Amino acid sequence: MEFEHELTYFRLLAREEASTFHARYEEGLAVVKDELGMDHHMIIDGKRVTSVRLFQDVSPIDTSILVARFPLADVEHVAQAIGAARRASRDWRRMDYRDRVNILRRAADIMSSSKYELAALITYENGKNRYEAMADVDEAIDFMRYYAYEMERNDGYTRAMKSAYPDERCYSVMKPYGVFGVIAPFNFPLALTAGMCSGALVTGNTVVLKPASDTPLTALRFCEVLEEAGLPDGVLNMVTGSGSTVGDALVASRDVDGIVFTGSKEVGLSIFAKATSSRPRPVITEMGGKNPTIVTPSASIGKAAEGVARAAFGYSGQKCSACSRVYVHSSVYDEFVSRLVGFTSTLRVGNPIERDVFMGPLINKAAYDKYEHYVRIAGRDGRILAGGRQLTDGMLKHGYYVEPVIVDNLGSRHTILTEELFLPFLAVIRYDTLDDAIAMCNESEYGLTAGLYSNDEDEIRQFLDRMEAGVLYVNRARSATTGAMVGSQPFVGWKMSGISGKGTGSIHYLPLFMREQSQTICS
Repeated sequence: MEFEHELTYFRLLAREEASTFHARYEEGLAVVKDELGMDHHMIIDGKRVTSVRLFQDVSPIDTSILVARFPLADVEHVAQAIGAARRASRDWRRMDYRDRVNILRRAADIMSSSKYELAALITYENGKNRYEAMADVDEAIDFMRYYAYEMERNDGYTRAMKSAYPDERCYSVMKPYGVFGVIAPFNFPLALTAGMCSGALVTGNTVVLKPASDTPLTALRFCEVLEEAGLPDGVLNMVTGSGSTVGDALVASRDVDGIVFTGSKEVGLSIFAKATSSRPRPVITEMGGKNPTIVTPSASIGKAAEGVARAAFGYSGQKCSACSRVYVHSSVYDEFVSRLVGFTSTLRVGNPIERDVFMGPLINKAAYDKYEHYVRIAGRDGRILAGGRQLTDGMLKHGYYVEPVIVDNLGSRHTILTEELFLPFLAVIRYDTLDDAIAMCNESEYGLTAGLYSNDEDEIRQFLDRMEAGVLYVNRARSATTGAMVGSQPFVGWKMSGISGKGTGSIHYLPLFMREQSQTICS
């Protein structure tokens, strides 16, 4: 079965049916709103499990909105989930890979049929606007279908090898490790949860999932979809709670055979060190970025300004691929900055439930306070060209709303140019030669995504040859550095942005969850 992207809004727009998208999304909002504020559970061995202590999942749109309450797990819950996954592992790994593929495809179909309710839930839970929330759902569906397709395309990763002797038949067989701990982020609560879990599951591993504490309900809905699709008990377990309890217990357990994680560099490196301190184990991580874009004199300045702004401020800059640095040639600097500031001023900040809102709230108070801190630093050490206010008018005072920030005149090693902020901050830097621009881009310890706007073939070639990042885009108007599509643009981090050197949504991803076995049969 061939793989095709879901692309909900794009397809409807192409058929001039955008009104259908909006009507169905708003129906989804009504369904989700009626279900807010309930107590929920963990899933361990197919059973609904709670605990004495609960934590609140509140909406960043309006902190008076209680999305849900979830159990605050302890280490015993984690041990129970790992035990359930280990018991389920024997039958799951022995299942014909085609049966695992079929379960994943059924789950994708179920998710597709309820996509508007899922998108509405994401809006309430992490503050994405309707377009980005639907893209999150679409990407989750794409991950499941693409990994099913890859498993099928590779015949379950069993291949006949050349035999050295006439009486031998030789095979390379990829087999699952066993139990994987999956530690998911808040910013793509369905897509990245589905991608990491699906990669582990379709290759025959069982999973203990620890969702982000800001977005546990979306993760629970994902688990319920897999259950409805026929996933056996114990194959996917979900434990909610703090990273210091649940995450650490997963990483420390000798009964967990591998870890897959998306999040910060600091946490990723800590996980890698702890997970491999006593024995070799696969640790698959994506650890953020400090993503640059270069604008050359030959660029279409309007296209560049729009693409950079969309990449910097989409989902309030809370993407590991967000553009946070733009290097602009001196000869076009003033024109670019003028267009960038002008376009950014048209991006509406507000309640993401509303149709024309581009930028919703930050995820939580910690991010809100961090924004205020870096605005002070930007104003002290540089020149703020746009933004810098926390927005508290009307209903916005109940959420974590801020303006996108554009700043220049910062020193070359300033913290705003080197640290991943995960905020709507964009620094503009002037350069004189392409060599200088590429060198400044590559000075970063990160290497996730990078963009170029140029109509000069030699400049494009130099960028593609010399840029030290895993995902490169040239002249992309829809976004300078974000928006990788499953099966089209492998999402891979170089340097401090990742450990495996292989990307999600890639032909190389599934083998990360398996180990090779050589089999020789003699006649």
